[in-house]
Amino acid sequence: MSLKERLKTDVVAHMKAGNKTALTTVRNVLGEITTREKSGKTPVELDDAQVTSLLQKEAAKRRDTARIYTEAGEPDRAAAEIAEAEIIEDYLPKALTRDEVEAIVDVEIAALQAEGQELSMRSIGAVMKPVTAKVAGRFDGKTVSEIVRSRLG
Repeated sequence: MSLKERLKTDVVAHMKAGNKTALTTVRNVLGEITTREKSGKTPVELDDAQVTSLLQKEAAKRRDTARIYTEAGEPDRAAAEIAEAEIIEDYLPKALTRDEVEAIVDVEIAALQAEGQELSMRSIGAVMKPVTAKVAGRFDGKTVSEIVRSRLG
């Protein structure tokens, strides 16, 4: 089942359960997905990776809004935004730890060296491409780049 199908299925489940916060949040996310699919010259169908990226942005947006509400002395509104962010984050893949990402980087570097490639700072792209594919959406890309640079440096 694709992520989008799971969201649609969960709308019905939240309706039946009477969970208004989750229902509203999932409907809003589905609306964002539909908007993204229909925007532009030709309609497109978002795949799971694109939906995951959109969900990450939506969760981050809500956490940022919660921070603003907290600073403005609106704890109730901040709590509502955090609740929505947590609902969205339930649909995201499990985040990787730094140690797990370092292990993935080490494996990819070893694989490239086994193929006979001489690795230097110039080969950062050759290492980043397979690592990014494996880590996609589960760890910060900037930190991945820093890990790769430290291993190659």
